[in-house]
Amino acid sequence: MGDARPVYQRIADDLRQQIDEGTLAVGARIPSRAELKRTYTASDQTVDRAVRVLKAAGYATGQFGRGVFVSDREPLGVLLRSTGAVDSPLAARIQILSGGREHAHGHGHGPGEGHQEGPAGEQPDLIWEATSTAVAAPPEIAARLGVGVGEPLMCTQYEYLADRRPLQLATSWEPLALTKGTDVLHPERGPYARRGVRGRFAAIGIRIVRATETVASRPATGAEADALGCSPGQCLTAVQRTHYDEHDRAVETSDTVLRGDRWRLEYAIGFGG
Repeated sequence: MGDARPVYQRIADDLRQQIDEGTLAVGARIPSRAELKRTYTASDQTVDRAVRVLKAAGYATGQFGRGVFVSDREPLGVLLRSTGAVDSPLAARIQILSGGREHAHGHGHGPGEGHQEGPAGEQPDLIWEATSTAVAAPPEIAARLGVGVGEPLMCTQYEYLADRRPLQLATSWEPLALTKGTDVLHPERGPYARRGVRGRFAAIGIRIVRATETVASRPATGAEADALGCSPGQCLTAVQRTHYDEHDRAVETSDTVLRGDRWRLEYAIGFGG
């Protein structure tokens, strides 16, 4: 019986297998359109669709004027998210994976040690930029915060780098009814800047007692792909997080995206005795 897969899928699957087996190594050029057309007796459109599938899966990246090349998909590290995580805008601790091809600048650990948090001097250099703007609450965000559509919010957009590599993008929303006229109006300015949600709200007498997270995946937009160093349409890990105070009132909600092929999420789950 013949292969029932569409030709574009067969091309993409064959290329993925070559990459997984190391026949096409990281940094190697994917066969050209002409070569793929000849090998598979396929049209331009079919070959282009196969390459788009490969890019969306994170296996390849296009370089303008040069061609399409095999991407490095080795995970760089883990974001540990737990109640013990550092209260910072990142809301996580970073753990570098050992043995990865892109392990940062001699920070490696011994073979077989898995991932671990190294000594303080071996942690990646984390930096971020943030921009805050007052906005009207869109319907989805208003529902998450339990406020009316159009209510004034402070929207802060973050871009994080770890050892100068793109790490994640995040957008946070806080009701201005809670923070207007206080020292925590702007998350990245004032005496409580860079403290994280819990620390900042504690400074104005609001005690955050819990948070919820929903983890999903979705394709990268063009702008996200540019910022995260991947291809448009490539699958991203998306985290939706909302913080609640002791009165079960939502006081902040955020959307975070990161490359699922480069960074893992890890959750510490404690059980009662």
